[in-house]
Amino acid sequence: MAKQNKNQQEDEVLVDVGQSISKVEAFFEENSKSVTLIVGALIVVVAGYFAYTNWYQLPRENDAKDEIYHAQEYFEQDSLKLALNGDGTYLGFIDVAEDYSGTKAGNMAHYYAGISYLNLGEFQNAIEHLDNFSSNHPIYSVIAKGAIGDAFLELDQPSDALDYYKRAVSGESNQFVVPFYLKKAAVVAQSEGDFKLALKYYKRIETEFGESNEASDIAKFIALAEAKLK
Repeated sequence: MAKQNKNQQEDEVLVDVGQSISKVEAFFEENSKSVTLIVGALIVVVAGYFAYTNWYQLPRENDAKDEIYHAQEYFEQDSLKLALNGDGTYLGFIDVAEDYSGTKAGNMAHYYAGISYLNLGEFQNAIEHLDNFSSNHPIYSVIAKGAIGDAFLELDQPSDALDYYKRAVSGESNQFVVPFYLKKAAVVAQSEGDFKLALKYYKRIETEFGESNEASDIAKFIALAEAKLK
């Protein structure tokens, strides 16, 4: 009896599987044209992406690298106007950012243009370019946001400056640049009367970046903030 039930269950499973296969076959027969169109569309999309990447975007990446190289040389020589505007033969950061938008070099051009404008005292232009720069790099990302803070501070907008200093140091731990902007953030917070936030940043310098230059005299800043809170 048990064997008979087992055989019956197996037969039912086979019937269910067979019915499922039949339904799939029927679906494809009824919708063969739609399925063919979908598969064809997927092939076109994949082929288009491949063509875009290898025949359009890759050559642009290479061209952008060649152009930005010369602008970077001027930047390193402190010839910031040539770095920004080019020399008549090679593009500067402004044109590389515009002409090669969407490339890695075009993105970096925004960073360099922003820093160049900051050093030239053109703070609004600096903010614009640095805001268009995006990176997960542990140094570039911190400096870009911190430099926007510097520009806002120069424009006498301490609240906006503090906002970008906060962004610069949030969740970051690079030993070279984070303590620098932590101290800036703390000083601006203190000037805005937010001694609690200032103390938080001073203590973070003390505990996380004790070997940094910013930590050398941090005890007096902590004492001052604590005194103000009392």
